[in-house]
Amino acid sequence: MAEVADNTSANANNGQKSFFDLGSFVGDLNIEDEIASADISLEGLEEELQECKTDDVVANILSKGTTLREYTKGVENNLRQVELDSIQDYIKESDNLVSLHDQIRDCDMILTQMETLLSGFQGEIGSISSDIKILQEKSMDMGLRLKNRKVAESKLAKFVEDIIVPPRMIDIIVDGEVNEEYMRTLEILSKKLKYSDADLMVKTSKALKDVRPELERLRQKAVSKVFDFMVQKLYSLRKPKTNIQILQQSVLLKYKYILSFLKEHGKEVYLEVRAAYTDTMNKVLSAQFRAYIQALEKLQLDIATSNDLIGVETRSTGLFLRGREPLKNRSAVFALGERINILKEIEEPPLIPHIAEASSKKYPYEVLFRSLHKLLMDTASSEYLFCDDFFGEQTMFYDIFAGPFSVIDEHFGTILPNSFDAIGLLLMIRIIYHHQLVMSRRRIPCLDSYLDKVNIALWPRFKMVFDLHLNSLRNANIRTLWEDDVHPHYVIRRYAEFTASLIHLNVEYGDGQLELNLERLRMAVDDLLVKLAQMFAKQKQQTVFLINNYDMTISVLKEAGPDGGKIQQHFEELLKNNTSIFVEELLLEHFSDLIKFVKTRGSEDPSIGTERPITIAEVEPIVKDFASRWKAAIELMHNDVITSFSNFLCGMDILRAALTQLLLYYTRLSDCIKRINGGSTLNKDLVSISSIMYEIRKYSRTF
Repeated sequence: MAEVADNTSANANNGQKSFFDLGSFVGDLNIEDEIASADISLEGLEEELQECKTDDVVANILSKGTTLREYTKGVENNLRQVELDSIQDYIKESDNLVSLHDQIRDCDMILTQMETLLSGFQGEIGSISSDIKILQEKSMDMGLRLKNRKVAESKLAKFVEDIIVPPRMIDIIVDGEVNEEYMRTLEILSKKLKYSDADLMVKTSKALKDVRPELERLRQKAVSKVFDFMVQKLYSLRKPKTNIQILQQSVLLKYKYILSFLKEHGKEVYLEVRAAYTDTMNKVLSAQFRAYIQALEKLQLDIATSNDLIGVETRSTGLFLRGREPLKNRSAVFALGERINILKEIEEPPLIPHIAEASSKKYPYEVLFRSLHKLLMDTASSEYLFCDDFFGEQTMFYDIFAGPFSVIDEHFGTILPNSFDAIGLLLMIRIIYHHQLVMSRRRIPCLDSYLDKVNIALWPRFKMVFDLHLNSLRNANIRTLWEDDVHPHYVIRRYAEFTASLIHLNVEYGDGQLELNLERLRMAVDDLLVKLAQMFAKQKQQTVFLINNYDMTISVLKEAGPDGGKIQQHFEELLKNNTSIFVEELLLEHFSDLIKFVKTRGSEDPSIGTERPITIAEVEPIVKDFASRWKAAIELMHNDVITSFSNFLCGMDILRAALTQLLLYYTRLSDCIKRINGGSTLNKDLVSISSIMYEIRKYSRTF
């Protein structure tokens, strides 16, 4: 093979150097010799030869110029030689091959033994695997059993803990004092009692049957002991001069768990404690409010009686009955005055009766009313919150305060029918309104119904007293009331002060019904005032009387509020109209000829023909009369105004209006004279306008 390869390589090298002539090579072929059968087709031979042209082996063969047969024989010889050489090589290595065969056989035996051993190992490993699986299953089973035992142990421990009754607990329940430790023990006992009743399995357990009687005896002992303890604490509330709120907050609230324990494990005893507390507080608070009311009654200042009405004549109310009453108290019947300050003291502490009594001070009833209800609000708020915190109930408040409400209603039932102080009644209505706001801000509803009831009782009484005042005006005896005096009448002053007081008390509330009632009162006083004015013989006195009363009424109403309202506007209009009437009456009294001439002839034009033209002879007496006494007449008018009108400012306004009107009349007279033929002859007697203006300014400076 090596030789063939060498020959091939040599032939290839030679072929690269020689020219390959395929045609000559093919020409040498003897087709007839090579082909024995006519079945072999040579079609495509040329193409195949062309494809083999580039093959190195073929090219090497062709380059040597040998025939294919020869080349084939050479190859066969080479192969045979190689085969022989190979056989010789095997013969030489026969011993080695025998040795290799023995080694392979020994290895095969060893591997067979190893296979047997490993097969044994594999069987043992399979057995161990099944053992491990069995152990794993046993381990899981043991873990589950351990878990179940732990659960059972914990439940059993809890069961034992929940039903067992330690000796220490028995000692505390039976012999211990009621304190914080006792209440903690009560909590433990409560848990054990609840546990014994919670589960059917627990109820049926034998262990519980042994313990249950002991728990029941402990429950009964605890209920009995805390009942005695609570009753003892409740009795301390009845001690005189006990501060109930402090006792509730500092003592009773510390033991509020006792009430929870009784509510759960001694319902009947709890109801007894609740009833005992309700009864105790009812009596204690009733007694306290009764004592407080009795003390307040000693401080009451009587303001009005059934005879203290606007239209009632002062002299007919009994001089001897009123002899000892201070005059300042009489004025408070109709005037609000400082009584309005009570609405600014809504949140002030209640009166302390013995301190007020020591100072010998008396108060209108609305002051006592506010003080009583302030005490009621504070006490009720404290009790309501305590009942909610201590008993966990709010409804029991109304059972506790049934007594105090009854005491206050009884007192109010004696005061209200005898109250004829309309201002005081309206003040009490406003006080109730502010107290309702206070309770609303506290968010405590316990007094809502009571305050509504008081408010409902006050309004009808106020309306009744108001109607008494109204009817006193409507049914007034004019002859008895009339006095021969043009200054403001005391009945009208009462009305003005009374109306101003009610308006002032209605400014922030806007009560429409009250405004309607005030309008009815205003109409009644209008009628009365006109009737009183008609009692004067002279028209001027009637007008002065009306002006003085209107002016006084307006002044009083302005004190109630700057806006005045419809009532003030009404009286201002009446004052304006009567002022105009008085000015005309005053001028006619002193300058009647001048005014009559100006009104009748002053507007005529002398240049136009008339039936009776204005002449100098007709005007001259008027001019000379005015020039001779106008200053004196103005002085008389001034004195008349000063004496007629009680309000100096009002009188000066009227005088200024009269002088202004006089100036207008005289100006018209002067203009009329200028239009008369020959009127210039009267210039020497005419008073200059500047002189009259100077005189007016002089009186204005006085103003």
